[in-house]
Amino acid sequence: MSLGGDDSLAAIFRRLIASTGPISLMHYMGEANARYYNSRDPLGSAGDFVTAPEISQMFGELIGLWLADMWINAGREAPIHYVELGPGRGTLARDALRAAKRYGLEPSIHFVEASTALKDVQLATIPGAQWHHDLSTIPLYGPILFVANEFLDALPVRQLVKTPDGWRERMVVPEGDRFVCVAGPQPMDPAVPEARRDAPDGAIYELCPGAAATVYEVAGRLMEQGGAALFIDYGHDAPRHGSTLQAVRAHLKVDPFLNPGEADLTAHVDFSALAPIAQSRGARWIGTVPQGRWLRELGIEARAQALAAAAPQHAAAIQTAKDRLISEGQMGLLFKVMGLAGPGWSGGAGFAG
Repeated sequence: MSLGGDDSLAAIFRRLIASTGPISLMHYMGEANARYYNSRDPLGSAGDFVTAPEISQMFGELIGLWLADMWINAGREAPIHYVELGPGRGTLARDALRAAKRYGLEPSIHFVEASTALKDVQLATIPGAQWHHDLSTIPLYGPILFVANEFLDALPVRQLVKTPDGWRERMVVPEGDRFVCVAGPQPMDPAVPEARRDAPDGAIYELCPGAAATVYEVAGRLMEQGGAALFIDYGHDAPRHGSTLQAVRAHLKVDPFLNPGEADLTAHVDFSALAPIAQSRGARWIGTVPQGRWLRELGIEARAQALAAAAPQHAAAIQTAKDRLISEGQMGLLFKVMGLAGPGWSGGAGFAG
C-alpha cells in the first residue's frame, strides 16, 4: 500500500482515486475514522476531544441508576448483560456499574470496541469485561442493557446532493492539498424519502446506514431477549437538510478534508430516522429528549450538591461539570438521549412530558 513511499491516508486516497475514480464520502469517512481510532487514545485533555463521562462521574452514575430502575421494574431478571458500544476508556461503565451495584444489579460486562489502542485502557478500567468486534457475539440469552454514548456520530454518513438533474451521491476527489466533494454520475432519487425529494438544488440529504443498522439490531435483541437501551449523542430529533460533517483535533474544529485519518470525523445523529426503525422491530421507543432535561429529571442537581457537600474543595469544579452537561449553551440541548425497551420492560425515567 506504500509503494509510492507515502503511507499517509491522504496519499493512499490519491492513488486510489487516480486509479479507480472518485470515492464516496461514506468511504472517505469510514477509512479516515478507522485509521484515526486504531492509532491512538483520542480522549481526555491530552487527546482530541472530551466525552460526557470524562467530564463528571455524575453522568455515568445517573445512567447506572436508570438501568437499575428499568431492571427492577422488569422483575430483576437474571442473568443480565451490560453491553456498551464504543466504551471509550471504560469510564462510563465504571461509574454506571458502581451506581447500579448499590441496587443489586451486577450484570456481565461486554464492550463492542474496534480500537486496539482503547482496548488496553478499557482493560485497566474494567478488568472483567469481555470484548466483541460487533453485536453478533453478544450472548443470545438473558436481557441486555445497551448503552451507546457518542458512538453513532462516528459512523460514516452518506450524503446525497440535489442537482438540476436530480439527486446524486457526494463523491470525494483531491484538489490541491485537500479533498473536495463533487456530485456523482448515478441517479440516487429512490434513496431519498419521497417527502424530501422536492428540495432546492444544492440541498444535501444526509443518512447513516451504520446507525440505522445498529438500532435495528439492538431493537431486535430487545424484542428477543428483553432489556433496555440508551443512545446518547449530539444530533437532532426532527428531519433537516444540510451537511453536518465535522472534524475535531486537539479540541478544535479542523478541516475534515485535510489530512484524513488525523482527526475525529463525526456527523450529527438523525434521531428522527432512528426511532421508527426501532419501532419497526416492535421495540418500545420510550422517547428522545435533550440531554440536559434528561439529566435534570434524573436528579443531577441534587447529586451535584451531595458531591460538593462531601468534597467542598471540589465544589466549583463539580458545578462547572454539571453546567457543561446540562446547560443549553453547552451539551444540554445539542445532545439527545433516546430510550428503547423490550416487551415487559416498563418505565423510563427522564422521558416523560
